Amino acid sequence: MAAAACLVTALGKLVFDISGRELDLGLLGLAEFAPAALLVLITGTVADRYDRRRVTSIGLLAEGLIALVITAYVAGSPTAVGPLFGLVLVLGIARAFATPAARSLPADTVPSDVLPWLVARWSLAFQGALITGPVLAGSLYALDVRAPFVASALLFVAAAVAFALVRPAVGRAPRAGPRDRAPDDRAPDGGSRLEEALEGLRVVGRQPILLGAISLDLFAVLFGGAVALLPAIAEERLGVGPVGFGWLRAAPGIGALAVMGLLAVRPARRHVGRKLLGAVGLFGLATIVLGVTRNYAVAFAALIVLAGADALSVFIRITLVPLVAPPAARGRVLAVENVFIGASNELGAFESGVTGQVLGPALAVALGGVATLVVTATWWFLFPALREVDRFPDGPGEPERSERSERSERSDEADQIDEADGSDGS
Repeated sequence: MAAAACLVTALGKLVFDISGRELDLGLLGLAEFAPAALLVLITGTVADRYDRRRVTSIGLLAEGLIALVITAYVAGSPTAVGPLFGLVLVLGIARAFATPAARSLPADTVPSDVLPWLVARWSLAFQGALITGPVLAGSLYALDVRAPFVASALLFVAAAVAFALVRPAVGRAPRAGPRDRAPDDRAPDGGSRLEEALEGLRVVGRQPILLGAISLDLFAVLFGGAVALLPAIAEERLGVGPVGFGWLRAAPGIGALAVMGLLAVRPARRHVGRKLLGAVGLFGLATIVLGVTRNYAVAFAALIVLAGADALSVFIRITLVPLVAPPAARGRVLAVENVFIGASNELGAFESGVTGQVLGPALAVALGGVATLVVTATWWFLFPALREVDRFPDGPGEPERSERSERSERSDEADQIDEADGSDGS
């Protein structure tokens, strides 16, 4: 993740330096998101039919190669952003294949009851990368525009090697290739392959908790994508240069790292539905503060708070979704999730770029925070099954436990005890 964070931060700064237009920051996010949406029926199927470690490693190596191509382009002192958009589109294709495969691996490598423990530590490392990546990008960019892209390429290669070395738990292989499957498990013709590809959409549509959790992230962060406008906010409202911008871009990682450190010690296990919705609401409030302030310290603090809230919501979602999804369709479900998350991040960046161009970055960010609060309130009533989830399910196919069902279970247990006591005394 440090590689991706470094690359995206440097690309945002480079594009804004060349064109000076907020709209181009939005187009950059759109170019990164489009492949995940267009290839969703393919990428999820690949993650379910092939070794997920290999799929992830190949995708990361492709991203590293693209980073080197961007380095070569930057070396020519470019004055046009069009070629960068084309390269980011190719980058998005590689990421579209790597993401659902990588997201499926934690649930493949440990038992379901250990997954929250693993997710907390994985997220801690993830958020640490979100700090080091942007700071590295800002510092290297100030020294040499090409340097952060070279660093990203090296980090992508290191990540590819690390994923290739992942070893699954006994009996939990990350998927076998089609040749290793039983004949009945293969899709024999085009129609059945299409049915297989569409299964991820069907599973999400049938599960209110899956649909609610994933779509909440889509619409809330779609409107609250303030990070995409940070280059404009840093320069036009806060008056800081590349180093100050790099630290500002790293502030979300600091907030998220603090929350993930707490979750690593005390993982959220109760009232997870309400905590998910509450965290998204806090994210919206902090986004409003970021939009209205002109003070660097306040903006830095707002980014820490909104990222901490987002980290809690991400922890709950990335633990809940794989456990609710059937193992055989997990890659396809997570490919659908990747489209939703990409829409909330990259498409949200496009929305922020457009509104920033029309309304200015400050008003665009503030109104996005307001929209996030509206979405949170709507989802509270629209998805009661999500709101009432109390604990994570014990594993795929197990019912999600709500506070209401748990009270019912305790009541049943009490009745059984009373009946036993009565029979003993008769």
